[in-house]
Amino acid sequence: MTHPRLDDPLDIGSVTLPNRLYRAPLLECAGTGPEAVETLISELEPAARAGAGLVCQGATIVADEGGCAAPEMTRVTDPEFVANLRELTDRIHEHGAKIAIQLEHGGLRSMETWHTEYRDANSGLRQLAVSPVPKPLRLLDRLGFLDYDAHVLDTDEVYELARNFGRSAGMAVDAGYDIIHIAGANMGIVHQFLSPFYNRRADEFGDGPRFLEVVYDEIRAQAGDVPVMTKVPAETAAPPGIGPHLTEDDARSICRRLAEYGYDAVVPVSGSVVWDASIVRGSYPARAWEDERYQSGYESAFGGKVRSRLVALGNRIEAWWYDFDPAWNGELCRRVRDEVSVPVLCEGGIRERGEIDRLLGSACDAVGMARPFYAEPELPARLLGRDVTPETRAVCESCNNCAVPQVTGAPGVCRTPSVLRAAGELRTVGAYDRPAKSVDDVPTDPEG
Repeated sequence: MTHPRLDDPLDIGSVTLPNRLYRAPLLECAGTGPEAVETLISELEPAARAGAGLVCQGATIVADEGGCAAPEMTRVTDPEFVANLRELTDRIHEHGAKIAIQLEHGGLRSMETWHTEYRDANSGLRQLAVSPVPKPLRLLDRLGFLDYDAHVLDTDEVYELARNFGRSAGMAVDAGYDIIHIAGANMGIVHQFLSPFYNRRADEFGDGPRFLEVVYDEIRAQAGDVPVMTKVPAETAAPPGIGPHLTEDDARSICRRLAEYGYDAVVPVSGSVVWDASIVRGSYPARAWEDERYQSGYESAFGGKVRSRLVALGNRIEAWWYDFDPAWNGELCRRVRDEVSVPVLCEGGIRERGEIDRLLGSACDAVGMARPFYAEPELPARLLGRDVTPETRAVCESCNNCAVPQVTGAPGVCRTPSVLRAAGELRTVGAYDRPAKSVDDVPTDPEG
């Protein structure tokens, strides 16, 4: 059996991607203000222009207030604002690419939990919770690192939350988005429904995947036959003694169930039960923590200089514990792919073209990258093409200096001189040059 190549098209539901390389969801820090659309265009269009088959807009919030896991997240609740996103989707389509929007609510991970300045300014906000806060997190509350005042959703409110996902999906489809991507991992509220660490409900939603089924039904009711995909977590990196948690077998079972229910693709990922470095494995970002430009922002976020330094220490320990592991979700994706009939997308620590070629057809049907796009917004231009060598790789060093300042509202950009220098040298020799491609150049199906 011939394995697919990176340049081969891929069907996700009714949508055909022109190739199997995608920009995975990232935090764009665009907000929802007057400049948001232009910010999103500047962040996302380069990937499409460089040839990515799919561009995923990062997590966007389905609630009118609260629910943001980080500063300057975009909300998709105001019809007028979302309609203006047509400018973004049109720009992506001009390059022959498709665009997905990732929908999320932070739940217990929201800023009203961890961001001191935001919490003080929004004292009336309470976190939405699937069940009462787990004991290990209540301990962090008592120690002063987190602050929980959670509202546990009743059954009617869970259905209302699912309707919010459907409402946002409907507006997004009207604005030209091709695929709806549910943020089902990284400790957002969907993850919290799936995880036995968080979910101890006695109603129908004590069966975690049931929430994703209701979300799917709402998307179908409010957005029509748009393809729907979701991340599915395995909490295999949970700290010792913390549980219960989702095993790999649990994740595989959830993927099977969702594929049978109608989901058009799944993205299996491994991580912890909490929001930690297991989802951005790599080096300790010393440069970012020591940068004077962000110190006041760290102190505002974490509640002072001492707590900021303690968070940095925790980050150092996590970076040692969750050292970088190339393609760390590859084996989980391979096992899921053996059991489902829908496309499996793989992301997490993928950096090299040879690695991509090994994953395609055996572990997954498409490959995504996230952090490397902060250093190389037009990275696909170097990775696509049948004459690209297996050694061609992203310049990203997985140092995470791009990610940490985002807690202050700073944009996600590469801040590591050696990486920026390598990208600059490639730009100087024209490595990112690619002939302009319009929608008129995209092959069409002769049978319609």
